[in-house]
Amino acid sequence: MAKFNYSKRVPADGTDAVGAILKAAADPSIISFAGGLPAPELFPVEAMKKATDAAYDEHGREVMQYGAARGVKEMRELVLQIVKDHENVVANDENVVVTNGSEQVLELAAKALVNEVDTVLVEDPTYLCAVDAFKSYGANLVGVPTDEDGLIPSELEKTLQAHPEAKFLYVIPTFQNPTGRTMPAERRQQVAELAAKYNLLVFEDNPYGDIRFEGEHVDAIKSYDKSGNVVYMGTFSKILSPGFRLGYLVADPEFVQKFTLLKQTADLGTNNLVQWATVKFYEQNNVDEHVKKISDLYGQRKALMEAGMKKYFPAGVTYTHPEGGMFLWVTVPGVDDTTELFKQCLEEKVAFVPGEPFYAGQPEPGHLRLNYSNMAEDQIDEGLKRLGKALANAIK
Repeated sequence: MAKFNYSKRVPADGTDAVGAILKAAADPSIISFAGGLPAPELFPVEAMKKATDAAYDEHGREVMQYGAARGVKEMRELVLQIVKDHENVVANDENVVVTNGSEQVLELAAKALVNEVDTVLVEDPTYLCAVDAFKSYGANLVGVPTDEDGLIPSELEKTLQAHPEAKFLYVIPTFQNPTGRTMPAERRQQVAELAAKYNLLVFEDNPYGDIRFEGEHVDAIKSYDKSGNVVYMGTFSKILSPGFRLGYLVADPEFVQKFTLLKQTADLGTNNLVQWATVKFYEQNNVDEHVKKISDLYGQRKALMEAGMKKYFPAGVTYTHPEGGMFLWVTVPGVDDTTELFKQCLEEKVAFVPGEPFYAGQPEPGHLRLNYSNMAEDQIDEGLKRLGKALANAIK
């Protein structure tokens, strides 16, 4: 039998938190609040077919040829318009790279910046795939404390003083994954100022920002960036199609140049057809109306979920109240291991994401993430009834 001599980047214990989540989500007998999947019934299939036909009709040879590693020029122009209109970020063509989803930014950023045992700062808790990506390159992850308003700037400064060697900070300021929290404008400005003061590179990830169903919009950290220390990451996965694997970054030209060199070695360039079809989709459709439909549906499902938790969850269980995005964060007192609780809940035919994988270091006990975007309304109440039963048994 073959023996494979894997690198340190492959988890030695075989842990696959994402795989377990997707497996649970795929089981039709399980009501899953686990995966971070958009609602498929809102995918604009017919409109995208029309846009794809236009891409072939008008740019067929360009669609099928190798393309620029930084992306199709018209796609880069669309990105510049989006970040200006939606996030008050003014940039130029030299600041943009089109990527295979924002996941590729995480991977190549780690590849570009992280040597073995280098310090990387993250919110505690933070996106579990970012934790995996950074650790795979040997990063020493240090968590920055958060509260109901997200990352705490004063704590960030303390952490920077304790770790002046930190390579970068990764942060999700809007409808954060996993908590659903949103950082206020004042804190965003402070983070940008600290980045300049300490010459800290900040990766600002904004996959969910357009999906707002309550409250007022808050501009990106990047909009306060006067030093070029903030790298803004965006994606079309949550508003068009996760299957397209289409994302982008907006950054200082020097970082763009280095990042592009690494991207060329990874894939030569992002799929031309997907880029052109997206450009045509924006030309042919009112995308703001499309996103409003998504936001309205997710807002309804979040409200149903909060009603179900209030109805079925044991006393003492608390949860966040996001104004948008796809997730909320539940705290269950008296439960130390939510991974074990996950196994117990599968017996009740309901799934969530355990809280432990979201932490840089020692996890805080008793947390779990619930997704409301991908579950039909008639299943939400029943799923929360099952989950409430499992929680009650676990707390006893």
